[in-house]
Amino acid sequence: RPGDLNTDWGSVDPTQKNVPGYFNLLPGPQHLDPVESPRNCNWFLLTLAGRRAITFLERQPEVDKKRIGIHGHSMGGNLTVYLAGSDDRVKAASPSVGGTGFRTFPYFHLPPQIRSVKGSVELFRATMGYQNYAPRITAPILHLGATNDFHGLMDATYATGALVPHDAKRYVFAPHFNHRFNPEQDIARPLWFDAHLKDGFPLPKTPETRLDLRTKDGAPTLRVTPDLDSALPLARVDVYYSDDPDPRARFFRSATTVEHPADAASHLARLPLLDPKKPLFAFANVHYRLPKTERLHRGQEVEEVCLSSLLRIAKPPELAKAGAKATAKPTLLIDDFSRPFHDWFSLNPDNPHHRQSWTRKVTDPLHRGPAGASLSLRLRAEQANALVIVLKENAWRSYRGKEATYVCETKLRGGSEPETLLLRLEDFRDVVNDAPLKSWAELDQLALCARYQSRSRSPGFKPKTYAAEPWQGPPPEFLRLAWVKE
Repeated sequence: RPGDLNTDWGSVDPTQKNVPGYFNLLPGPQHLDPVESPRNCNWFLLTLAGRRAITFLERQPEVDKKRIGIHGHSMGGNLTVYLAGSDDRVKAASPSVGGTGFRTFPYFHLPPQIRSVKGSVELFRATMGYQNYAPRITAPILHLGATNDFHGLMDATYATGALVPHDAKRYVFAPHFNHRFNPEQDIARPLWFDAHLKDGFPLPKTPETRLDLRTKDGAPTLRVTPDLDSALPLARVDVYYSDDPDPRARFFRSATTVEHPADAASHLARLPLLDPKKPLFAFANVHYRLPKTERLHRGQEVEEVCLSSLLRIAKPPELAKAGAKATAKPTLLIDDFSRPFHDWFSLNPDNPHHRQSWTRKVTDPLHRGPAGASLSLRLRAEQANALVIVLKENAWRSYRGKEATYVCETKLRGGSEPETLLLRLEDFRDVVNDAPLKSWAELDQLALCARYQSRSRSPGFKPKTYAAEPWQGPPPEFLRLAWVKE
């Protein structure tokens, strides 16, 4: 604040008003050193501020200086890793969707996350790359993430965590989400701090996994062994896998788990491949029942906690050497909703007027719309309403083509009997120029929305609200979503 000596940094600006400063090493009027230096990067200044905050806390009579923890979300996740990796006064840490290293490195031939650094890329990597702070972290650390996060990339989170030189670390990933979590993932963080700062019960160990590529039928399997020695009883095991190298856009298929025939303590999931020339990514989420209902900061009540296994990756040469085969086949069915929205992520699920359900199934070659097909949605709605179907093309895939959003607003007649919507390419219109969708081939996301407001960075764009009238009656019952060849 102006005039406050504690926060008046003069011409130095480490705020988001100076975004280029987060990737800068060069000298200038808003930076510290007159030569190329990591001290000219905003993160250096913010890390100093974080260490200063610990010093302040240590001096307060109500604070136990041996029980100071740190957590942060997004940019705060970045700062959490910088701080935990540079100050051993941190006794527990939990970054979420941030603090992931290797951001200036390409991955599976994809462009690097950070493409432009003001100054030497090598110097930036060596001094500001989170992979250089992870080996210095001494505190127990829980990485909280989302499988499709745009900022804290899933694969990079695991690669960075692997460099932490101790075993007091856990991973928790919310499937299908970007930059947010389900309650059973969210609750892991306060429980982590309770365990390490307040003598709470310990969280179970990271689930053990084994990826077997050499099988009789050519389909890899993932063996999952939960921590059965934990005081928390096991609730369920979910296994997810994908062949998409882009962690921001990939769809994680759900695999069916069964009891391992040779070990009742383990669960076995078969991972049918559509194309063994693509890489394989697989992990497990293990849910445990809590001894009592916990409450999140938003008032949500939670009865389970989720912990994730390590991410197992098999590259095409490994799959070929093991004799992996294509045992999956493309299907016209997208979802029969027998597991309501297991393969989706929901926004505003408790708000009937703003509820949205999204899936990335349409980006998966297993579920991608074939040429000449139409989209069929069967559902039941008690009252007449407007429903919005949204399709996103090249979401987070600028290397493949221009991102675009297409919308179709439909009218539901309502009543006790199901109705079927049959939607063709031309029914979906670009929110910017009203052009019709030309192909299903580059879709990345599909959404069913009670209301939708279009967004775009195009010059002169004016947002439009689709299905603006409030939703009437209970939520619709979705019965089947599939491609139909006419």
